[in-house]
Amino acid sequence: MANLFPDLFETPKIPGLSYREDILSREEELRLIAGIDTTALEPFRFQGWLGKRLTSSFGWRYDFDDARFGPTDPIPDWLLPARDRAAAFAGLEPASLAQALLIRYDPGAGIGWHRDRPVFDHVVGISLSAAAPLRFRRRKAGGFDRVTVPLAPRSIYHLHGEARYEWEHSIAEMEETRWSITFRTLSDKLSDRTMVR
Repeated sequence: MANLFPDLFETPKIPGLSYREDILSREEELRLIAGIDTTALEPFRFQGWLGKRLTSSFGWRYDFDDARFGPTDPIPDWLLPARDRAAAFAGLEPASLAQALLIRYDPGAGIGWHRDRPVFDHVVGISLSAAAPLRFRRRKAGGFDRVTVPLAPRSIYHLHGEARYEWEHSIAEMEETRWSITFRTLSDKLSDRTMVR
């Protein structure tokens, strides 16, 4: 397997954005895809609208229909080695990655411009099977600053600081099926009012 931690950017294009290719072997990738496909995935829901991508959350879930946040089923054992790999890449404790979001993007599915919900802090994503451009934008006078990071199969990225909070990101509609795993830490700014018990 190639070096797990080659340098992509001598100077990151966006402070707080890190990226590496070949974080997994092809065999590990296939096992993760099989695990995602045996999980009960549901269409992404946003205020009554159904998205094309299929998702499942573990550890914690955010309900976009009523903006409620709370605990859900624990992260399954088969995801823990990937969580350990993600934590090592991001310089975090594995247990701090308290939420896992599984997504399958079938052809025609993408994700629009957004920032992850403020209940989360660090965002670490693993991209599986198909390549995809991870697009960033930040509003400025007269338009946007824009940066694109081509996500290779079996690659990983980490968003924190400026990349996490000052830039939006998106993925255009896919032409072939792609899977992803996103691990997130919880924000220190959570209040009891945001929790579902």
